[in-house]
Amino acid sequence: MISQQTIQQILSRIDIIEIVGSFVRLKKRGTNYLGLCPFHNEKSPSFTVSPVKEIYKCFGCGRSGNTISFLMEHEKYSYAEALRWLAAKYNVEIEEKELSPELRQQQQVADSLYILNAFAQKWFHDILLSSEEGQDIGLSYLRERGFNDDTIRKFQLGYSPESRDAFAKAALTAQYNLEYLQKSGLVVVRDERPVDNYRGRIIFPIHNQTGKTIGFGARIIKSNDRAPKYINTPENEIYVKSKILYGSWLARQAIDKQDECLLVEGYTDVISLHQAGVENVVASGGTSLTVDQLRLIKKYTNHLTIIYDGDGAGIKAALRGLDMALEESLDVKLVLIPDKEDPDSYVRKVGAAAFREFVAAAKKDFILFQLEVALKDAAGDTNKRAEVVGQVAETIARINKAEDFTKRQDYIRQCAEILRIEEAGLHALVNKFVRERIAKQESKAAAASPAGEMPIGEEGMGIPVPGEEESLNLLFKHEQNERGMIRSLLDFGLRPWDENSSVAEYILSESADFYDLIDNRRLIKILDIYKAWYEEGLEPTVKNFLYHEDQELSTLAVSIMDFNDELSPNWKEHFEGKIATRDDLYKEDVISTLRYLKLRKIKRLMEENQQDLSRPHTEEEQMVLLQTHLHLKQLEKDLLLHLGTVIVK
Repeated sequence: MISQQTIQQILSRIDIIEIVGSFVRLKKRGTNYLGLCPFHNEKSPSFTVSPVKEIYKCFGCGRSGNTISFLMEHEKYSYAEALRWLAAKYNVEIEEKELSPELRQQQQVADSLYILNAFAQKWFHDILLSSEEGQDIGLSYLRERGFNDDTIRKFQLGYSPESRDAFAKAALTAQYNLEYLQKSGLVVVRDERPVDNYRGRIIFPIHNQTGKTIGFGARIIKSNDRAPKYINTPENEIYVKSKILYGSWLARQAIDKQDECLLVEGYTDVISLHQAGVENVVASGGTSLTVDQLRLIKKYTNHLTIIYDGDGAGIKAALRGLDMALEESLDVKLVLIPDKEDPDSYVRKVGAAAFREFVAAAKKDFILFQLEVALKDAAGDTNKRAEVVGQVAETIARINKAEDFTKRQDYIRQCAEILRIEEAGLHALVNKFVRERIAKQESKAAAASPAGEMPIGEEGMGIPVPGEEESLNLLFKHEQNERGMIRSLLDFGLRPWDENSSVAEYILSESADFYDLIDNRRLIKILDIYKAWYEEGLEPTVKNFLYHEDQELSTLAVSIMDFNDELSPNWKEHFEGKIATRDDLYKEDVISTLRYLKLRKIKRLMEENQQDLSRPHTEEEQMVLLQTHLHLKQLEKDLLLHLGTVIVK
């Protein structure tokens, strides 16, 4: 893990204009910079970068973030990978945190395997292009399949010669460790001799998201009934099949740009489609989809189109993983290639333009297609038909995210029509499966959590649930005010409040009484982290949160630091003298946000006092409650005078 000292060095050298400007053409516009958004297609620039706040925002598609999140979004890096990229750019030497012996050993093995695989990839590629056997057998085979030289180089394809140990000898001569050669799957030991594992095969290097070679697929060329058609790298420290999508390294930007991922089965399907100009495509490697693969797709887009062969096996393969895709909130469509073709052969047959048109026209909704297939199997069997109803209800119940509520209702309506059953009945059955799933999740959470603690779900993140008395508008206003307080803390916390204290000390002491009013737990988390750092003697600023490794907190910090208070440079032409900014009036800003919170607190106390008044009391108790009410009313009036006209519900 990268040490905190290294991270601080990297953050101190970051120039957001320099980094973003290396990917986007930016023009200065006032205090900010403007360019065409790299995350969606636009003709008029709406992508704004603020060098002062070190954030960007597109006012077209809504994407926003900081330098690190830009690299994570644009290049699909992890947080650590983005930091390493920046460290290399700014020549910062990376200092690792002290690791346990086990983790250190694991990291050393991983680093060794990366280096070994890079050597192997280059060796196989050179053999394919430069050796007589590689050209006569490997290159001629690939050209017969229709792959041109540019595509062969783009995917770094290679060839392993028929010789028993040509690669093993080359690797051992280059001082590579035999143990790692075996772990990588490149070499096996037979009769106490190292032997090449991929002899006489076309080599397909497999890359991770940063382009490093993590493994290989090796396809046999000559017909051999005893040998498997493909051999793949065994799982090791860097190659975990369930977390890999072939071609994602080359497809990630096209997927992001087109907001759709095409999923096929094989390596050659991906390569053929890329060569034809269809680049937003990846392959599952012929295995069932996994949660990790689906989450990798979700990093790029919410729209997944699965393209498989139209035979029975292709249909079954396509249906596997459906429920997991729904749980990940992916919008899933299915395309079946006709006439016993596969994507590789079909794109060669009809061409890229016709292939795209076919995919667009042939897309079927995954749930409705599954229902169609199940009904065909059920035919006139009443029992099987009842099973189909239960199956589709359970599938729809997996659409369980709050933002997907409308989608679930729409599926219930459509499926009820197809099944010719009452919509209310299907709705009740779906809800039954939802309740069962929630009960199981709560049971697991209760077993895993300490006594008395409840896991933070959607309600804990400040998302309203049906039946709450406060309106969405009021909740929005409240959260805007809470965000204002956090922004004041981040922007001005280290400034003086009076002779004896800082703004941070004032806000932290005053806000302690308002924790119970803050619905968004992430805002409370920022407060708690800031307080802990401050009490440790650190001097936290907005930068600490903009670049926080917790991406939820980083995203929240970016959203808080908006562009609304930028002064137009043209103002100076119309107004003389200095114009007071929020920066100049920081004390007024702090007081204003805290007054709104105090007003809400008083309103809460008044409601509680009013409820208490409605209960039976002695005459003396009744008088105390009335006096309390008058006191709170006076406090409310005083605050309203300072704030102006305010309607509090």
